[in-house]
Amino acid sequence: MALLGLLNKSKNAAGEMSFWGHIDALRGHLFRSVIVVFIITAVLFFYSDFLFDVIIFGPLNSNFLTYRVFCKLSHLLNLGDQLCFGHYTFKLQSLGLADQFTSLMWIAFLGGLIIGSPYLLWEIWRFIKPALRDKEKKASTGFIITSTFLFLTGVSFSYFVIVPLTINFLGTFQVSKMVENNFTMDSYISTLTTLTIATGIVFELPVFVYFLTKFGLVTPAFMRKYRKHAVVVILIAAAIITPSPDVTSQMLVAFPLYFLYEASIFVSRHVIKQKSKLETL
Repeated sequence: MALLGLLNKSKNAAGEMSFWGHIDALRGHLFRSVIVVFIITAVLFFYSDFLFDVIIFGPLNSNFLTYRVFCKLSHLLNLGDQLCFGHYTFKLQSLGLADQFTSLMWIAFLGGLIIGSPYLLWEIWRFIKPALRDKEKKASTGFIITSTFLFLTGVSFSYFVIVPLTINFLGTFQVSKMVENNFTMDSYISTLTTLTIATGIVFELPVFVYFLTKFGLVTPAFMRKYRKHAVVVILIAAAIITPSPDVTSQMLVAFPLYFLYEASIFVSRHVIKQKSKLETL
């Protein structure tokens, strides 16, 4: 009887879950999420050779997919070997006693978060699902799929385009021939992970615009009005992301960012139309 009384206290008279009931449910979702990330992290940890030699240090390999594609593109555009790059002579160094082990732990954990991100979003959706209406549930499902797709697309774009271009410029740049390029492993990993995660977040722009429009902070008219300003910002961002002075490389980064901006205008317009329909009902 005492057990039944405790269970009944978790819900109020209307059958709604109490505050502590929500906390207990959230704890369950977080626990399962942590377990999934931990399992993926453990698998990546034990396959460290593949994780580092193939994935992390892949952009340092002259046979990397991006370098082969760029070289073929260069020949198709009759540019000779102008876009053929990826042959690096510098070596990475580990200067700290525990640097390699801590780098493995960090990369395995980060990989667990990235690979497990669809499941993490699904657990968040399961937690908020009971409080949503039928239409909101459908919209939430689309939100999870869209957010996951955009984030993973941004991560892939950074890994296969931005990171190789950045390494090509920074890895070969010299202020003087008297200075030899030898970099620490931590510096390389920090550059790769920062660019990858940052680009994944930037690719969530349409999602951010969706919520900003929902809250009335952004309108499609506003975004169209400042389109020219956005183009300038995008070109500057592309120049910063790809320090290489090569215009072709900068355009390869700028075009996807501009496409995301135009897609965000479409998303904002769609939200405004939905609001107008609800107001007329």
